[in-house]
Amino acid sequence: MATLRSGLVIAGGYADKVRRVLFAQLKDKIKSGELDSKEVARAAGELNRLLFEMLVTKLQIDKGDVVRITVDYDVENSTIKWKLDTLKVEVWRRMPEEEIEPAIKSVVEKAEEIVSSAIQFSIRKEGKTDTDDLVYSIIYEDREVGALLATPINGKVIIRGAVVEPTPLVLKKNVLEYEGELDDFLSQNIVQIMKGAENVERREAERVVREIRSLLATEEETAEEEEY
Repeated sequence: MATLRSGLVIAGGYADKVRRVLFAQLKDKIKSGELDSKEVARAAGELNRLLFEMLVTKLQIDKGDVVRITVDYDVENSTIKWKLDTLKVEVWRRMPEEEIEPAIKSVVEKAEEIVSSAIQFSIRKEGKTDTDDLVYSIIYEDREVGALLATPINGKVIIRGAVVEPTPLVLKKNVLEYEGELDDFLSQNIVQIMKGAENVERREAERVVREIRSLLATEEETAEEEEY
């Protein structure tokens, strides 16, 4: 089994892209005689006919929209057979210029203010591990964008965390002194705390977030097993 992936392509050009990708993937089979180039062209045409029905007739996408197509296929007895139960079509619609330009202008006008101001994060407590580590979700504009791990020790707290939006950041291990309830301290100071985070690649931030969340997931699984 093989997979055809169109990558991101302007909707008006998806048919050519599908054909080119299929020919590129099967060029060795064509050279060896295992496949006839006409069969490759036939299969590409068959898929493109189905895609036209989905994208143009049903979804009525614009030629300027962007699509990504993924589908598996087999080559059996010199014939290409599409596995249509694996077909996935993603669509990104083009926005009119009259909607985009005002958004650009409003952000550019406030660029200095936006960049210089602290990102207004908040937190939500998710749970505690059996080693008394506390796991929090980091929230930005009502979206869960990251995770924070806090370990309280004798009036101090060791924290680390990461967010993937609005820009990927990783907060390396940091030790802070606090008084009162830890939840209140973190809630009141999360914006200042995250000022010390470093800009990183998104995949690094995602890795840290996964690691922190997995600690809580592991504890929940253990508790369920014990109950069982």
